[in-house]
Amino acid sequence: MEHLEHKQKVVIMIAIMAAMLFAALNQTIVGTALPVIVADIGGMDYFSWVFTIYMLASSLTALLVGKLSDSYGRKPFILTGIGIFIVASFLAGTSETIYQLIAYRCIQGFGGGMIISTAFTAIGDLFPPRERGRWQGMMGSVFGLASVFGPTLGGYIVDTWQWNWVFWVFLPFGLVAFMMILKMFPNVKPEHNQAVDYVGAIILALSIAPLLLAFSWAGNTFAWGSSVIIGLLIWSLVTLSVFLFIETRAENPIIPLHLFKNSVFTISNVTGLLMGMGMFGAIMYMPFFIQGVLGISATKTGFIMMSMMLSMVVTSTIGGQLITKTGRYKVFAIAGLGIMGIGMFSMSLMTVDTTILGAIRNLVMIGLGLGLSFPVLTLTVQNAVDYEYLGVSTSASQFFRQAGGTIGVSLMGTIMNIIMADEMTTMASSSDAPANLGNTQAMDDPQVLMDPDKISQVKESVPEQMLPAFNETLAGMREILSHALSGSFVFGTIILASAFILIFFLKEIPLRMSNQTKENKPANEEKLSS
Repeated sequence: MEHLEHKQKVVIMIAIMAAMLFAALNQTIVGTALPVIVADIGGMDYFSWVFTIYMLASSLTALLVGKLSDSYGRKPFILTGIGIFIVASFLAGTSETIYQLIAYRCIQGFGGGMIISTAFTAIGDLFPPRERGRWQGMMGSVFGLASVFGPTLGGYIVDTWQWNWVFWVFLPFGLVAFMMILKMFPNVKPEHNQAVDYVGAIILALSIAPLLLAFSWAGNTFAWGSSVIIGLLIWSLVTLSVFLFIETRAENPIIPLHLFKNSVFTISNVTGLLMGMGMFGAIMYMPFFIQGVLGISATKTGFIMMSMMLSMVVTSTIGGQLITKTGRYKVFAIAGLGIMGIGMFSMSLMTVDTTILGAIRNLVMIGLGLGLSFPVLTLTVQNAVDYEYLGVSTSASQFFRQAGGTIGVSLMGTIMNIIMADEMTTMASSSDAPANLGNTQAMDDPQVLMDPDKISQVKESVPEQMLPAFNETLAGMREILSHALSGSFVFGTIILASAFILIFFLKEIPLRMSNQTKENKPANEEKLSS
């Protein structure tokens, strides 16, 4: 599609970014609205599945569609993805039970996975590697903007209108994006002669789904040593072995294993996995510190978290432009991961005495580093493989980053819970522990600090003469939560330090000026096979 005029490419990219914004906003807007939704339709015990099922469906779909789009083109899949997402979004707004909402979110995940996979790959179709930096950066900005405005808008909608509009408000954007892509996106003649690796796709799904479920549930729904978690991990290991065996013999494997012999492909994806662990860990657990330790309200916490995403938008856009202008990208990945690591380390040093400005400073550092490194790792993968593997390599890059987020959030949550349980036991057995406060059983878990209303209710039941002891207990719990989060952020620092070291081993292959990799393959063959 490089033969298209620049104006046509820009219009197509605007449509693609509109589709991405449509999908991303529908994901981020749900978080703040979910408590109101659950209060209306019930199902508190299952609300986590609203997120988990979407993550599973989108991750699997993105990985599988990547290979299929290499054979049949991006257009049918991105249109199908948008269509599925529109229908599922409408249905989600009609949910009367939590089970219906979970089912419709699963369907949304299938559509979202198609959109994400084909959108990033379409950049590779439209532009040669040298020009992709700016567009990868702008695509990253779309995610940042959705993360900034989605939660705030979700809260506004449920406070002002009915919660159903959380799912319906952006439907016009999806319809406009669908029509623009239908009209503007070129058709690619499918290669009917290639067999589809259905067996490999099924086995891969049976391997990945239990793995992601294990890391989603471990430490929360089930203990790490429980038979459920161990069983899921063993099942994933066995089915992954079967998948590798099948792929070595498949005529057209769903994931060509020879790609992992390419050091650029492997190092980029492992680095993306580690970066995802740190990134999602910061996004998930920094609000715990702001609300639980500093005592800031949920609404104000949302505005504080904006500092991370806004700084990401700035550096993602600027970094993408500089990559296109200079043709260099490794230095941006090194700088970005270094800044992220420093920001995460600074988070590990936070205490109950940390100011709001101090928390914002650390969030800005994470955002600046994330914005610099976010566009690079997909670009390196696309630049290092032949054009015929563009779709599968891009979707693999997105999958590893998202899988890293799932694993990182689980491990950091486990570390936080272990430290909290240990310190709560120590405080309870300490001779310095405050005297019995009466009806304060609700205050036996530091995570109650995330619910100011509950704290206020408990405080009202405490006799006036016991208020100093209650305040002392509250302060002690803030200390415990602070120490627990510091332990999680130390783990995140180690993860990002590992990514920082690993990225130095990435070979910086010059960005091609054309998608036609075959014509200059002799010059690059030695580099790409290393």
